[in-house]
Amino acid sequence: MLSYKRDHYCGLLNESMAGQTVHLSGWVQRTRDLGGLVFVWLRDREGLVQLVFDSAVCAPETFELGRSLRAEYVVTVVGEVRLRDASAVNRDLATGAIEVFVQQAELLNKSETPPIYIDDKADESELVRLKYRYLDLRRPSMQQKLRLRAKLVTCIRTELEAEGFTEVETPILSKSTPEGARDFLVPSRLHPGAFYALPQSPQIYKQLLMLAGFDRYYQIARCFRDEDNRADRQPEFTQCDIEMSFIDEEDVYAVVERVFARIFREVKGVELALPLPRMTWIDAMENYGSDKPDTRFGMKLVNLTERLGKTGFPVFDSAVEAGGRVEAINAKGLASMTRKEIDSLGEFVKTYRAKGLPYMTFTADGGVKSSFNKFLTPELIETVRAAMAAEPGDIVFFAADRRSVAWQALGALRCEIARRKGLIDHSLYNLFWVTEFPLFEYSEEEGRYVAAHHPFTNWYAEDNCYLDTDKEKVRSRAYDLVMNGIELASGSIRIHRADMQAQMFEMIGLDPEEAQHRFGFLLDAFRFGAPPHGGLAFGIDRLAMLLTDSDSLRDVIAFPKATSANCLMMETPADVRPDQLETLKIRVELPQEN
Repeated sequence: MLSYKRDHYCGLLNESMAGQTVHLSGWVQRTRDLGGLVFVWLRDREGLVQLVFDSAVCAPETFELGRSLRAEYVVTVVGEVRLRDASAVNRDLATGAIEVFVQQAELLNKSETPPIYIDDKADESELVRLKYRYLDLRRPSMQQKLRLRAKLVTCIRTELEAEGFTEVETPILSKSTPEGARDFLVPSRLHPGAFYALPQSPQIYKQLLMLAGFDRYYQIARCFRDEDNRADRQPEFTQCDIEMSFIDEEDVYAVVERVFARIFREVKGVELALPLPRMTWIDAMENYGSDKPDTRFGMKLVNLTERLGKTGFPVFDSAVEAGGRVEAINAKGLASMTRKEIDSLGEFVKTYRAKGLPYMTFTADGGVKSSFNKFLTPELIETVRAAMAAEPGDIVFFAADRRSVAWQALGALRCEIARRKGLIDHSLYNLFWVTEFPLFEYSEEEGRYVAAHHPFTNWYAEDNCYLDTDKEKVRSRAYDLVMNGIELASGSIRIHRADMQAQMFEMIGLDPEEAQHRFGFLLDAFRFGAPPHGGLAFGIDRLAMLLTDSDSLRDVIAFPKATSANCLMMETPADVRPDQLETLKIRVELPQEN
């Protein structure tokens, strides 16, 4: 019986090994039977190599084994590495200059015909890929992505350890909090009627670690959020969590920038220029209509409210009279857009609550066409031309609405136009900090101000004058690290005094009794000398997705959930036995079907 313990990986064989005898084990990719010769591609985690079963070299039983092999059979072989003839070199294969002439072989396991083809060129349904994920993970591209993900985590640990950080694990069974996304709840058998919550982040624990004197903490943390279906989210995800004591924003920026510099250097071969640029939240919104702007192309927003507030065009005038604004972007050189394309963009902005998409086209012959032609005047045309630096061949799009709607609609529109028209340079990695986020945002649903970041975020002392008079002007000491329109990391300098934390709870409508019930342990801890501290967290899944140029988070997670938050492979979530519910003192009442 031939041992299955290999001494080489298939994809690492090369011309310098010609004449050597090697022992390989792996999966059959495909076979080709030419009578006296059988060619077999053998695959392992490092790649492919061609095996040759030659009836003139192999023992008869070995040759017959070669003829019997099928896709995904598991085999082990011993053979001699030989150079191919120059005319037979396969330039598409890393090992295409060699082949292995088999001397011994053994079948370790057969395989049924797989429901998906184990090849990166195959275009398989994602639902089938998720159901048979263990087969999907055999594909070389999936193996490469997960190995890159492991490499970036190693980079993070190496850099943070060198910076003096200590990795500390925090509990998975925690306490439900009233802010943020919905918690996943876990019933307690020992305490009937009481529940744990799976952590949305280790936020409170890492603040308590600062009180405990672990002044530089990090963790590769599993987190959970019970959110509605979203293609770019997973109910469970992994983040790198960082917290530091006796620091300010500059210290956090410096450490995180060095971590990301190491990641990009070792994983992508890209040198980041440090320090990274910075942009305040208000500048990001005014110029890009987004707090995570994509800066790889232009089309900045321009506020035309003062210039176009009284033009006689009802759409503009009514928006301004209602306290809104008129914003615009110039899609330079795109005046040739068809009416169908423009109408499609009009439908697109409606998904961002915009009521319409007025536009003005500056034609190549020097003329002007518009969706509101009858309201055009020479003065209005000249105003737009000057304000938007419009030239023949440009088209200007407008949004007239509440500030938030105008920002959001045009911010999304500029990205959609850039995507459709191929204006994005995908070779760029534009990383920068967005700073000075609002501390509060008003929730129409709850009829109160809520914490824009989370209720443990500190604010600028010079904004104390607005706490009682104009909460929307209070700037938080929160910051995000953004790249190419995606938030990579988010953090803040924390509140570290009990009186300020109690004040924050009060300002977001959390009465003292509820605050004590939910966060009494934190308020109590602050009584015992909490140091100034702050930190941030960044998503490992999202960063891995970007570094592998993947289209979905699911491509960089070994066993992800589908869009509906279920696992097609394990068929979860699933029901449980009645006796299990009885032990937990839980009764399930499902809604009645109509």
